[in-house]
Amino acid sequence: MHDPQNAMVRKRSPGLAHDIVAELTQRILLGQLVPGEKLPSESAIVREQGVSRTVVREAISKLQASGLVETRHGIGTFVLERDQRHGIQLSRDTAASVRGILELRMGLETQAAALAAKRRTAEQLLQMRQALDDHQDSLANNDSSVEPDLRFHRLIAQATGNTYFTDIIAQLGRSAIPRTRINSEERGDADLKQLGQMAVLEHEAILRAIRRQDPDAARAAMLLHLSNSLERMAGE
Repeated sequence: MHDPQNAMVRKRSPGLAHDIVAELTQRILLGQLVPGEKLPSESAIVREQGVSRTVVREAISKLQASGLVETRHGIGTFVLERDQRHGIQLSRDTAASVRGILELRMGLETQAAALAAKRRTAEQLLQMRQALDDHQDSLANNDSSVEPDLRFHRLIAQATGNTYFTDIIAQLGRSAIPRTRINSEERGDADLKQLGQMAVLEHEAILRAIRRQDPDAARAAMLLHLSNSLERMAGE
């Protein structure tokens, strides 16, 4: 049973909707919530998580936007069949939509990095190293670095040995890289090359943790990278 005082703290804590989205997404992708199954009611999630109804409604809205669930008025929210989802449904290219994608990735990719640290192979390490080298070369030549950036994240997902991680990263596609989706007006004077160099340093920290098979460090490095991406590109 939740401590009422703790529940009050949780209501004021940031990122609660993201936490619920990440948990429910995991349950759906791992088959713990099967297609056609009704999600727990708002009241049940409020009691279970110790959060407000506003937080729960925000989380459900994000799940709908991702194409994982649909809400039927007066009945409830249901998990969609895979062939009904048509991949992740992305809204137009705004800071708000990028923020939503990054929040989803924080839940998924921090765990992916931790699993990759425990399960990666020597060959996968070499491929990750090549992706980062290609990323650096692209920046040096003023070429687009989106492909090697995305490849690095896909390789981490593959190294988990869990196809659900690779499936969802594949569905996100290029939208997973924030700088491909923020228009110049919203981005202001941000220097994309400088942003890319900061991402390289963060990627290197992730790779070092995966190489030495330190899941806690890999999780922390990925969280720092995605949190920094959110701060750099999406704003508050």
